[in-house]
Amino acid sequence: MDAKEIQELLKLVSRLELSEFKMKDGEFELLIRTKYFGKGQQVVVTSGQAPLPQVLPVVSTQANAETSAPVATPIPTPVADLPPSTAPAAVSGGDESRYKAVKSPIVGTFYRSAGPDKPAFIKVGDAISVGSVVCIVEAMKLFNEIESDISGTVVKVLVEDAQPVEYDQVLFLVDPK
Repeated sequence: MDAKEIQELLKLVSRLELSEFKMKDGEFELLIRTKYFGKGQQVVVTSGQAPLPQVLPVVSTQANAETSAPVATPIPTPVADLPPSTAPAAVSGGDESRYKAVKSPIVGTFYRSAGPDKPAFIKVGDAISVGSVVCIVEAMKLFNEIESDISGTVVKVLVEDAQPVEYDQVLFLVDPK
């Protein structure tokens, strides 16, 4: 699929006001998700065919009579999605290979606490055990408590509060000692 065909799909998704569009053709996969913010919308496009550039395209369309064409603006790729060679060290001066990852079991929005006025479930330095609730991931208006599948001490939080997360994305690094 070439860039022109993807642009046509973006226009169609925008015109139909779809919240998600997924397409698979052999090894090529295309996922388009939209989030509506007031008068405008933000569209994030990802593809599974080739390695993604360090900056993902985001198309923003505003409800404006003067412009009907989407305007592309770059957003940085989350640290957890970068190849290991370009990701910054999770813990300065440490060997990351000894840490275990707590990953998201679902796609959704990551929250460190049960509410804006509530304390975070865990923070760096906290000891956690198997079954401890470490965060919440909201998916389709359901708030899912995510439990740790490992025991140890939290050494790094890799996702910012209220950020979207993908399936199997690393959320926390834990020292299992």
